[in-house]
Amino acid sequence: MKPVIIVHGGAGTIAQEYAEQYRSGVKRAALKGYDILKQGGDAVTAVEEAVVVLEDNPLYNAGHGSVLNEEGDVEMDAIIMNGKDLSAGAVSAVRCIANPIKLARLVMEKTDHVHLTCKGASLFAKSQGIPEIPVEELITERSRERWKKNLKLASKPKGTGTVGAVAVDSQGNVACATSTGGISNKMVGRVGDTPCIGSGGYADNNVGAVSTTGNGERIMKVTLAKLILHYMEQGMSVEEASDAGLNYMKTRVDGTAGVIVVNGAGEWTAKFSTNQMSWAAVKDDNLACGIYLGENEIVPVSETLQINAM
Repeated sequence: MKPVIIVHGGAGTIAQEYAEQYRSGVKRAALKGYDILKQGGDAVTAVEEAVVVLEDNPLYNAGHGSVLNEEGDVEMDAIIMNGKDLSAGAVSAVRCIANPIKLARLVMEKTDHVHLTCKGASLFAKSQGIPEIPVEELITERSRERWKKNLKLASKPKGTGTVGAVAVDSQGNVACATSTGGISNKMVGRVGDTPCIGSGGYADNNVGAVSTTGNGERIMKVTLAKLILHYMEQGMSVEEASDAGLNYMKTRVDGTAGVIVVNGAGEWTAKFSTNQMSWAAVKDDNLACGIYLGENEIVPVSETLQINAM
């Protein structure tokens, strides 16, 4: 089986001045995950490490760079799932953790639970030796300014993207990972679709893997990740199933989203009903990338090694 990885940096509206940075970031994350797969690594590790790259990049709304809740604090959510045995781990409303996706994997592998939240997740992180960091290290000036602006305008909470990855490894196993800071100026304790199994992500070797981004409350109402896999089970291709899921979400609950999808055969797609979504994929040593509808830039991995070295 030839390995494949796809990542996304969030669906929504991406300001033109940030477009190249978004492209570079998702490319770097995809190349990180693909390098793991090419060396024989498993899909779970590949999606985890790809997401870590995005969590560490202050441009994205996950880990460093997470948006702020109504009190100006950071609360983050993440999920990871192994399609081989349907094991999964998720955390929500976690604070002072640099990489929530790593904590989610520990929940999957070190506990009998699927989802830990808030204080319980923090206590578990301490028991696993994950250090707490000052919340200020997670807050960017961009997130702070957005929070202040929304306070002044009494704006409704707004999403600015979520990050995620899906992959199939050389053994044919699939996995997904999704991580987010949520929506700007959200209520304290708000948990969106990201850590909810079947909504923010799902992975099943019998079908494929999905990671979602977009309007969290509406993604949850249609359990978008599982819905797309259901369509695939009925015989739809990854593209057809993704379109069907996004169309159903738009028609039924008037919501927009983006998805990345891969099946066990390595067929993949990146689809979105928002204005833009940054994404990158690597298959057969070729790197594909896009932000705008219809954009699909493809270059050999050998020509992009400098991106991963930055």
